[in-house]
Amino acid sequence: MAAFPEKARVVIIGLGGIVGASIAHHLVERGWDDIVGIDKSGIPTDIGSTAHASDFCYTTSHDFLSCWTTLYSIDFFEKMGHYARVGGLEVARVGDDERMDEIRRKVASAKAFGTRARLIEPAEIKAKMPLIEESVVQGGLWDPDAGLVIPRSQTVAGKLVDQAVDAGKLQAFANTSAQSLVIEDGRIKGVVTSRGTIMADRVVVCAGLWGRLIAEMAGEDLPVMPVDHPLTFFGPYEEFAGSGKEIGYPLLRDQGNSAYLRDTGDPKTAEGGQIEWGYYEENDVRLVHPRELLEKHQARLSPSQRDLDMEQVIEPLERAMELTPILGELGYNEGHSFNGLLQTTTDGGPSMGESQKVRGLWYCVGIWVKDGPGMGKLIADWMTDGRTAIDHNRIDFARFASFQLDEKFIEERCTETARKIYNPPVHPREPFAGGRGIRRSPFHEREKELGGYFMELGGWERAHGYAANEHLLEKHGNRIPVRENEWDNRHFWRVSNAEHLEMSESCGIINLSHFSITDIEGLDHVELMEWLCAAKIGGDANIGKGIYTHFLDDEGMVRADFTVIRMADRIRMINGADAGPRDFQYMRRTAADRGLDVTITDVSEKYITIGIWGPNARENLGKLLEDPSVLSPENFPFAAIKPITIAGKSVTAFRISYVGEQGWELHMAYEDGLAVWDALRSTGAIAVGVETYANTRRMEKSLRLQNADLLTEYNLLEADLARPKVKEADFRGKAKHIEYRARANQPAMLCTLVMTDNNDSKGIARYPVGTMPVLDPKTGETLVDELGRRSFTTSVAYGPTIGKNIALAYLPWSHCEIGRKLDVEYFGDTFPVEVAAVGYKPLYDPENVKPRS
Repeated sequence: MAAFPEKARVVIIGLGGIVGASIAHHLVERGWDDIVGIDKSGIPTDIGSTAHASDFCYTTSHDFLSCWTTLYSIDFFEKMGHYARVGGLEVARVGDDERMDEIRRKVASAKAFGTRARLIEPAEIKAKMPLIEESVVQGGLWDPDAGLVIPRSQTVAGKLVDQAVDAGKLQAFANTSAQSLVIEDGRIKGVVTSRGTIMADRVVVCAGLWGRLIAEMAGEDLPVMPVDHPLTFFGPYEEFAGSGKEIGYPLLRDQGNSAYLRDTGDPKTAEGGQIEWGYYEENDVRLVHPRELLEKHQARLSPSQRDLDMEQVIEPLERAMELTPILGELGYNEGHSFNGLLQTTTDGGPSMGESQKVRGLWYCVGIWVKDGPGMGKLIADWMTDGRTAIDHNRIDFARFASFQLDEKFIEERCTETARKIYNPPVHPREPFAGGRGIRRSPFHEREKELGGYFMELGGWERAHGYAANEHLLEKHGNRIPVRENEWDNRHFWRVSNAEHLEMSESCGIINLSHFSITDIEGLDHVELMEWLCAAKIGGDANIGKGIYTHFLDDEGMVRADFTVIRMADRIRMINGADAGPRDFQYMRRTAADRGLDVTITDVSEKYITIGIWGPNARENLGKLLEDPSVLSPENFPFAAIKPITIAGKSVTAFRISYVGEQGWELHMAYEDGLAVWDALRSTGAIAVGVETYANTRRMEKSLRLQNADLLTEYNLLEADLARPKVKEADFRGKAKHIEYRARANQPAMLCTLVMTDNNDSKGIARYPVGTMPVLDPKTGETLVDELGRRSFTTSVAYGPTIGKNIALAYLPWSHCEIGRKLDVEYFGDTFPVEVAAVGYKPLYDPENVKPRS
């Protein structure tokens, strides 16, 4: 073996797993060299989860990014000659209508995201998978691209490492542990290993189950937790003897039982001649902190394999035998069965990207085999270009606020996600039970007295409606449909629509404490924001104004949207709770990279916001002011900011609206919030839940939501948010933005769709939640624009003012025509929709409605 190097361009910790090996491969592909990889085990790993992963791949997901990485990985494995595309089944048992509905929803997501899953009847299921008891199933899903990495992903990892080593781009060192990190002035400088210290400007952590231990060396944590995953084997099974196959039948998912089944092929192959049955615990999940993992010489099986007690799985195994009786006929291979440890995460997504505390330290943790090469590709592109072709907001480690990296929070949330790996189906609006009550508004007790229906965002408890307002259903009930379908009605409160309509007639206040608020100050604070923002930020004329603007990336695509308030000595950013942490880190890194004298401070818990809106908002707010004329349109134009006093408290009033109604955001110190809330309520303004703000009213107004409607796959013009003129000052993405403006038309536009008939095949009116593919009625195919981007709904809500379901979706330019008839698919049914607006155009503009008594 070569002498251990003293320096490298990049060090990969955890090279022996499929993720680390894939990163090394893709970095080489992007032109990197002088890479050193280390692993505490062999290379390929003999103790990591890659060493015993089931290695199957399904393309069924309700997440676009996950579908993209899985499809990429399947293609990658297949091109290497290490993939058996045997197909995969997911079945719903007789009587399990919820699972059958979930399968229909998965097929719709497949159409949206470009996978080929389709519905399949019991007879065809039996034909494809003879081991199944046909009478037990009512239907299922067929994924023709599902399959198995053969003979093992471990083999692929070894081959990728060898290729990079043979190319002279990588040096690999097995049985070499990372003992500490060398950090100077907040930057990574190297790794202290069991073989010596190696200096490097970049270090990538893909140590899987042990990733949190490496993060601890940098003084931070990762929201990941290993959890037991029972794997059992039955045999001998001789069906494919002599075939040479690693797998003979399609994969089988029995997700209503939280289980899967596959054969292991020819008895002469590595693990052949058996039936593997795997289970994901729904109740008694067994998490283990990485610091409790044994070392290789201490573990009876492996640090990532634990003894399996048959009592763990006896009930689901008995149910499995009903579906696949072969399990009861074959012998149980106790010696081969075990609890493998896999990684579960706090929000279902991996932790990827640069450390929040140490520049140059990168993470790629919480990834399954099916996504390994795809995620490796994203990391390599991200490290090389500073961006990825697919918006990575859902996997970016910067998305986590500090409280989300607390050990107790991680354990509580990972426990919940572990219970839902396979079953039950997770609703798009489903709230977490753990990790709650962390952030509460100063008037939270008032909201509890009103019977608030609380959900959470960014740690903040947010009432989506109030039981105290249910009397409004007597007034507005004829305009608010009862949602007969339970899924459509789950985590939704009908009173929210009543509050929406009442605010339109009078005045309502909305708790916006969840806003992420960041102060940017220092000698160069204006220079930083002028460079980052598409709108003009500098100049004395902007002091005292609020400016809605965007961050673009180097390709001129939309990275973020928010509002900034120009103050005399600072800029205050008002942002969404989920987007705020990520933008905070982005600004800090950009300021450091450009050598700017800037201090960036998260003040989200120091200030809170209350929105007051409605035709009577000016009148009601004026009751609390010494001089109500300050609120007149001529004295207080749109987007203006003025200091006012309410109940003796200093308040910054910002005339802006995300609900269309006239009114203000009122910003104040946290400790002043209760007095201001009580004063506003004394004027007769009703408390309105955030459902009206975040969903129904903003959809009627055609307003966009970051990380849903605004993504780095689309530019500012396609979102129809570009300003009439490009500012003179240079800003990130400007050249590309100007290039896009020169086009005769954009490849796609964000359009507003309305559902013209929402009755399903059973005659039940549906109120969609989640993502739906947008289809050509003539062909039934999902629309695709000239850049290969598929059309699916990015936001959807029922608009009680217009009485229709509303959705936003990017459509190819060829279909951007008002009145164009299209279809969407929801739970297996097709519904007609019509293009109501191309680009930004409100369906209902409350600003034009006069006050009513």
